[in-house]
Amino acid sequence: MRAMVLAMTLAVASTQAFAGTCPPDGWSMEKLDALKQSQFVIADAGERSTLAMALLDCLGQTDPQLRDGIAYEALAAWMRKGELAPETLRPMRERLYAMLSEPDPEGVRWPFAALVLAEVARTDRTTPWMTPAERATMVVRAVAYFESVRDYRGFEAGVGWRHGVAHGADWLMQLSLNPALDGPQLNRIVDAVAVQVVPASGHPYIFGEPQRMAAPLVYAAQRGVRDEAAWLAWFNALLPRLGDPALAWRDSAWLARRHDLSAFLEAVYVEADLSTDPRVRTLLPGVTAALKAMP
Repeated sequence: MRAMVLAMTLAVASTQAFAGTCPPDGWSMEKLDALKQSQFVIADAGERSTLAMALLDCLGQTDPQLRDGIAYEALAAWMRKGELAPETLRPMRERLYAMLSEPDPEGVRWPFAALVLAEVARTDRTTPWMTPAERATMVVRAVAYFESVRDYRGFEAGVGWRHGVAHGADWLMQLSLNPALDGPQLNRIVDAVAVQVVPASGHPYIFGEPQRMAAPLVYAAQRGVRDEAAWLAWFNALLPRLGDPALAWRDSAWLARRHDLSAFLEAVYVEADLSTDPRVRTLLPGVTAALKAMP
């Protein structure tokens, strides 16, 4: 009994150790709300950088007002306006990497760390500041996170968004748009997408995940990473993930997997069919064949 109590105490202490301080010291909710109303304007670069790092601790909060509405929105706003220098972005990136290895009992810390890392990746895409080695590490980290997602919860009243697959896809998308990535890195992103298109668990995607996963695929295609034959093989390999054909139309998990694959293929088809880019249109034969082969 004492051993059980000790284990529970250590588990709670471990979680608390990673909880950080949120709201940050010196920032009441009223002050943070006022900052949001001002479009997150902080004139002093040092104060802005300090708050940006402090707000990372709010990404693990179950309160969506703090996590989504203030922490994420503030960080994204500053990064999109180019108001965080590489001297801040580097330690921020490393802290976010570390967060992906920390306990996440509520299932919100990891997906929001990934979403903010998508914004970090975007800063390097628009104004390059990472070294090739740093960029290569980020590709590895993004792929590892995306492929590891097993918590498929999307939106939940009271907690808001988790959306691990969609946030991971956003991270991959920002990387796939970066002209500094080479062919092998882009192909690694493409192969990662395939891992989550049809969850083996039979979880039905209902929060726009297929469309979010289609984006990095289309942008990688725009770089000409594969020809029509290679794309045909890639799409064809998705079909066996539906599972045992004997379960077709008579098993809820099979039906969910069919729904997910169909939604993804349709999302890719629409993007490729509407595109005038001949490289994107190399997706069409493969995605069309997969759609026709769907049971």
